[in-house]
Amino acid sequence: MFGTATAGSSSTIAAVAGRYVDGGGVSVLERLRPATARRPEPLAQMLRDRKTVFIDQLGWDLRSPDGLREIDAYDGDDTLYLVAHQEQTMRHLGSVRLLPSTGPHLIGDLYPHLCAGGVPRGDDVWEITRLLTSPGLGRAQALQVRRQLSLGLFEHALSHGISRYTMMTHMAWLPSLLSIGWDAEPLGFPSGSGADAVGALQIFVNHETLHRLRDAWDFDSPAFSEIGPEQTMVF
Repeated sequence: MFGTATAGSSSTIAAVAGRYVDGGGVSVLERLRPATARRPEPLAQMLRDRKTVFIDQLGWDLRSPDGLREIDAYDGDDTLYLVAHQEQTMRHLGSVRLLPSTGPHLIGDLYPHLCAGGVPRGDDVWEITRLLTSPGLGRAQALQVRRQLSLGLFEHALSHGISRYTMMTHMAWLPSLLSIGWDAEPLGFPSGSGADAVGALQIFVNHETLHRLRDAWDFDSPAFSEIGPEQTMVF
């Protein structure tokens, strides 16, 4: 699901600790909604990178309205995205889309059969979708952005009453996802076979996991870079 990975586990990729930095500036992480975003550039680039990664590179059966972007019915003005971008150039580095389980979302609408005990729903359950890093990043750079997004997911959840995330994934990506260090468990048996096999899992959110990941990755400060209307820091 992290667009630039091609094989193996992210635990095998060596990278220095700290946020990704290059000539374009330090990466920052923000919560963005299209209707209220002051700077639309990262969101516009995110949709282009989604098309490159999910349609062009991975060959997913998704639609592009203009041949440049990947957009679906879950991309609305009020959709919440966590977006990592360069501070100076506004270049999109990585992102994830979050959908409330109490409304329309992928597992609930299209993949309920992946949940043996029923689709988890509630104000404290949100779905992770369209998780990716920019296809232009090197492996070590992409790893740093993935880590920043992973920490951001936990910081956001702990600040907004979210106790767990759900997500659907191709089974080939599962080892890489689990190697992040999340406290996760399957929601049911996978469906399909070979490269088309998919499954659903839930990720439990707690302060212990957040602090463990921060220590392991040497992130001394919160993943989010500034406090705004959508943001409350969790230390």
